[in-house]
Amino acid sequence: MSNLFDGLRNDIKGKNKKIVFPEGSDERIIEAAVRLASEDLITPILLGNNTDISKHANGADLSEVQIIDINEYPKDEYEAMLDALEERRNGKNTREQLSEWLNNKNYFGTMLVYMGKADGMVSGAAHATGDTVRPALQIIKTKKGMRRISGSFLMQKGDTRYVFADCAINLELDAAGMVEVAKQSAETAKMFGIDPKVAFLSFSTKGSAKGEMVTKVQEAAKMAQDELDCPSDGELQFDAALIPEVAKKKAPTSEVAGNANVFVFPELQSGNIGYKIAQRLGGFEAFGPILQGMAKPVSDLSRGCNAEDVYNVSIITAAQSLK
Repeated sequence: MSNLFDGLRNDIKGKNKKIVFPEGSDERIIEAAVRLASEDLITPILLGNNTDISKHANGADLSEVQIIDINEYPKDEYEAMLDALEERRNGKNTREQLSEWLNNKNYFGTMLVYMGKADGMVSGAAHATGDTVRPALQIIKTKKGMRRISGSFLMQKGDTRYVFADCAINLELDAAGMVEVAKQSAETAKMFGIDPKVAFLSFSTKGSAKGEMVTKVQEAAKMAQDELDCPSDGELQFDAALIPEVAKKKAPTSEVAGNANVFVFPELQSGNIGYKIAQRLGGFEAFGPILQGMAKPVSDLSRGCNAEDVYNVSIITAAQSLK
């Protein structure tokens, strides 16, 4: 993936983008943060105790890494953060409850992003997806005009790149939801240098099967004609979307069939299974989940990630903040 990340690194280098890492004492996070800082790609903000972070740094130079101990955060800045959170929640929680929230590093990190003290957040190395996504949805929320977020994967093998979505967030999608995911995924594709051609996937191609699940995808594809600024089509089976020879037989008039590079799955189960099959049997590298649709970028790591994964996700998060 060197060529891909060369471009993203060039985009963010020297921009002083600040990315906050709630899991600041995790060795994988520290290793990636030190590397990112030394390469002048981002300014990392590690949340945690100075002594604890230093203990897990394995002798690495932390001089270019900002460390915030939330227990020693200046009182005036803490009160300003609590005021901003109280205003954002608009009476849904007591001030005491919100103060408890800020004792949680994921909430504290999310507030740094919300208040513009950081440009994005990367978490999940030691937390479940919900622990990362929940604060973001409660505080940062979705982009204007979006009702939901979604999770895509960049699939790469050699010079071939695809975007699969939604593979991480929404259990079920209606037609409008599929279109939202398509919009978000097309933007993600552009960030990775992909000229998006969106396929709305089904077990049917152009009416070859019937049923409510097929109708939903057909409706999404019809809506997308007016709402997307890139070519799209559906409903398409995966082989018809990907393989030109199959497309000629199953969807001969489609400008997307056989050439698709952004694949929108009808629900989470299909998307999650699909990307794992491509990864484990097809030999594709699966990069993500890349959270899409947030007003400001928040990224979720896998708990099985390594320092290289953290490094790459951080670069993507910083690149998302440029939009």
